[in-house]
Amino acid sequence: MPSSPTKAYTVDRLPVRIFATIADLATAAADDAAAVLTAAIAARGHARAIIATGNSQDQFLAQLVQRPGIDWSKVELFHMDEYLGMAITHPASFRRYLKERVFDRVKPKSAHYLEGDALEPLKAMRAYAAALAAAPVDLCCLGIGENGHLAFNDPPVAEFADPETIKLVKLDDKCRRQQVGEGHFPNLDAVPAYAITLTIPALCRVGRMIAVVPEKRKAEAVKGSLEGPIATACPGSFLRQQAHAVLYLDADSASLLKR
Repeated sequence: MPSSPTKAYTVDRLPVRIFATIADLATAAADDAAAVLTAAIAARGHARAIIATGNSQDQFLAQLVQRPGIDWSKVELFHMDEYLGMAITHPASFRRYLKERVFDRVKPKSAHYLEGDALEPLKAMRAYAAALAAAPVDLCCLGIGENGHLAFNDPPVAEFADPETIKLVKLDDKCRRQQVGEGHFPNLDAVPAYAITLTIPALCRVGRMIAVVPEKRKAEAVKGSLEGPIATACPGSFLRQQAHAVLYLDADSASLLKR
């Protein structure tokens, strides 16, 4: 049964949908993503998508991989970030997360991995950027970090007009503390200081963006994204200029909003 938002409005150019629970949010966002993929396959015979990772994406991705009607054998999948130097066998690896939760379950046409432990990281990054640019991307499913980041574009390194598709970045402390808080690392010292990320223009250069941002810990970032200035101090604010995006919130992540 389709889930309906408890509130829906637009901030600048960004449609915002607020749901009572994470489960309702996940159902609606998965329906949206499935519709984009099936429409692309019907129109062109294939689809291409960028998928985010993280605890906040768990229920959404669990719903998406169960959606009937998606011919995953015609879908090419990418992800958006990975820690520098991290092997896919590490429990915190984003490659591992997507391999186990999405790629291995749906068996897509192809799955492109950002290799954090590549022998020549810059060469691997160039190859990944070329693969991403080989054809239009239909869908980007992303979140917003506790510091407002999009992928690993933390406030100190975020650029709204970034000339690059992919880059090496230093993670800020709030981002690294989030990874500890989510249970991926035992302490701050264990979190890598650097990561590889798609840039903000690369994330936005798609047909449809679906931002899935539940949970109380995201409330301050959501408030900054929707009610603060559009600035790299809160990279998520850039979504307000993306008419092809939709922001999905639950009651907890929307709890600090004035509206």
